[in-house]
Amino acid sequence: MAGGDPLPKTVSGARHAPEPNQTVNADLCFVPAMHPLPEALPAVSGSSGRLIVTPSKQTEAERAWPGQTFAVAGQSYPEAMDRFVAARRAAAAAQPVAAATESPGAADRKAARRALRADADRLRIARDTERERRRLIDTAWRQRQQEHQAMRRGVAARRAGEERGPTRATLLAQQRAEWAVRHQELARRRDADAHWREARAGLREKERAVGIGHVLTWVAVLVLVDNCTRVCLGLPLFTVGAHVTAELVAEALRVLLPRELAYLITDGGAHFTAAATQALARERGFVRVPLAKHRPQSNGIAERFIETLKGWLGEHPWETPEELAALLTEFLAHYNDRPHQGHELAGLSPNEYAARKRVA
Repeated sequence: MAGGDPLPKTVSGARHAPEPNQTVNADLCFVPAMHPLPEALPAVSGSSGRLIVTPSKQTEAERAWPGQTFAVAGQSYPEAMDRFVAARRAAAAAQPVAAATESPGAADRKAARRALRADADRLRIARDTERERRRLIDTAWRQRQQEHQAMRRGVAARRAGEERGPTRATLLAQQRAEWAVRHQELARRRDADAHWREARAGLREKERAVGIGHVLTWVAVLVLVDNCTRVCLGLPLFTVGAHVTAELVAEALRVLLPRELAYLITDGGAHFTAAATQALARERGFVRVPLAKHRPQSNGIAERFIETLKGWLGEHPWETPEELAALLTEFLAHYNDRPHQGHELAGLSPNEYAARKRVA
C-alpha cells in the first residue's frame, strides 16, 4: 500500500500494533514479599479479586494417567474402554507397591509435615481468636469514649440548671483510670505480636527444612508492555499485594501510559474494569480491549513477559520490598536492552526496535 500506513504484523493469527505507543498490554503480577532462597516462583492469579496460587506442575513426561488411553488413534470405543479399565486396574494395583517401597525416611518426613501443619493450624486459630478478642475490646472502648463525651456534656448542662450528678473531676479520674488499662492492653498486644511473629518465623524455618512452601505476604507488580515494540513501560510495585485497589492501579496507569495511547489490552480483572480505570479511559480517550474469560493466553504479550520476569526473579533473593524494587529496576533495563528472539523484533532489543520505528 504505497503512501498508506503499514499493515499490522500477523503472526500465528495474532495481530500486533503497527506503531509504538498505540497499544499497551497490561496485567498484574504477584510475587512473594520475601524470597530468601533462589527457587521457582509460583503462578498466582488475582483477576478474581482474590489470590489463587497454582502449585508448580509436573511435566507431561513425568505424568501418566489411565485417561491417556483414549488419545490413542485408530481404536474403537470398546477397545478404548478395555484399555482404560486395564490401565486403571494397573494404577490401583501399583499404589500399595509404591507405599511398600517407600524409603525408610519418607514416613518420618510425612509425619513431620503433618505435625508442622497441625502447629500452623493451632497458630492460625490462636491468632484469629486474639484478633476477635481485640475487636470486641476495641468496640467496647469506642463505646465507652462516646459515653464519656456524653457525660461531659451533661456536666455543662447540670451547671446551667444546678442539677446534681458526677463532677468533671470525677469523670476525668475515671477516664484516666480507663486510659491506664488501655495502655496496658496495647502493651500486651505488642508483646503478643512479637511472640506471634517469632513463632511464625520459627515455624516457617521448620517448614522449609521439610519441604513445605508457605507464602503469607504478597507484593503486586503492574506490568505494562508496548504491543508493537515490546518495550516494558514500567513495573510499579504495590506492597499491599492482594489488597491493591483499582484506584492505585489507575493512578499508576495515569503516570506510565503514553499520551497517544489508543488501546489498552487487559483481562477482565476488577482492577481493570472498575470505575477508576473507566474514568481514566474516558479522560485519556483510549479504549480498554476486553479479553475472553479464563483465557490468559489471549493477553500473550503480557503473560510471556510475566513468565520471563518470574524466571529472572526466581534466581535472585530479596528480603524487603526495597530490595525487590531494586531488582525490578535492574530487570527493566536488562529486558528492554537485551536482544529478543522471534519474528517481530528479529533479534533486536525492544529499545533498539523502538528507535528504528521512530526513525522510519
